[in-house]
Amino acid sequence: MLTVESLKKSYDDTSGRASGRRSDAGTRVFAVGGVDFEVHDGELFTLLGPSGCGKTTTLRSVAGLERPTEGRVTLGGRVLFDSKHGVNMRANQRGLGMVFQSYAIWPHMSVFKNVSFPLEVMPRAKRPGRKEIEDRVGQVLEVTELGAYAARAATKLSGGQQQRLALARALVTRPELMLLDEPLSNLDAKLRETMRFELKRLQRELNLTAIYVTHDQSEALVMSNRIAVMNQGRIEQIGKPREIYTKPATRFVAEFIGTSNFIEAKVVSVSGGEVQVDAAQGRLVAHGVETAPAVGDTVLISIRPECVDLSRERRGDVPNEWSGTVLTRAFMGDVVDHIVGVGDLEVRNRSNPNLSIPPGTEVHFSVAPDKVTLVPVD
Repeated sequence: MLTVESLKKSYDDTSGRASGRRSDAGTRVFAVGGVDFEVHDGELFTLLGPSGCGKTTTLRSVAGLERPTEGRVTLGGRVLFDSKHGVNMRANQRGLGMVFQSYAIWPHMSVFKNVSFPLEVMPRAKRPGRKEIEDRVGQVLEVTELGAYAARAATKLSGGQQQRLALARALVTRPELMLLDEPLSNLDAKLRETMRFELKRLQRELNLTAIYVTHDQSEALVMSNRIAVMNQGRIEQIGKPREIYTKPATRFVAEFIGTSNFIEAKVVSVSGGEVQVDAAQGRLVAHGVETAPAVGDTVLISIRPECVDLSRERRGDVPNEWSGTVLTRAFMGDVVDHIVGVGDLEVRNRSNPNLSIPPGTEVHFSVAPDKVTLVPVD
């Protein structure tokens, strides 16, 4: 298991524009502002966030490619970094595998040589014999479906094949932990979607422990066992993909993961896990609220577009039913979005293409109480 504790990485601020990430002294800016997380054995753990949030700096700190300012990193009982005790194990001694965004394929080598090279340059005491090297390279090439291309020049592979080659090269040393830094970002959309499932299959079959870095929310939701959402050098929320999506802990998480309708409201009733709130447009009931606010608190309601049930007819017997007018309709292939105006509020609905209501139509919509999420006001 990997454990990261109170990890910080700061730089001198020469721009004078450190924004909200400046230290008290005002001369340092924190790329990583104190993060804590664990990666369990056999888990694919994703660091997800926008550019500049600190996810790659965190990954490089685990890899030994960046020296953190503070913190402690341990892996399977080994201390990789400890600022208090002056421990900073060299990157090549950490026993990690890494796949870079650019793949870093060696163009002058064949596919086989690209994969065998990490074994061939091991210290003599740890270096496998030639027969074992051939066997191990053959195994990972078969696992990554590159066995038929062993003799081919690495530059003659397609983008997806080069991505698998970079993965094979990282796997051949049998690392305790794999680090993947946006490895699919250079692929076209269709191939990227295919490779998501391919990478997840390999991770499960080989029981790999991995940290995956991406800014792509769909990629994170598809591939991860757990996700840490990062923002401005800090972790906003850690959880399983479904939990992160359905129960965002902050407005940033709700906005960054998917699309949400946000409604400001005031709490008028709290009873167990049921909370009733009043918004300018009407009353809403939320069920399954784990951390209940106090009556009188101002909260932010988050509702996913696919949870908005749109109808031409008023039903009357369903909770959280409001009325409005369709302002915009957008066909997007497998779904249709409707923007419904309710007073000065615009609510987005996402439905299958069988439901298509033209702009100007009076409609009614409802939201199941267990799909109404309360988010603390920042």
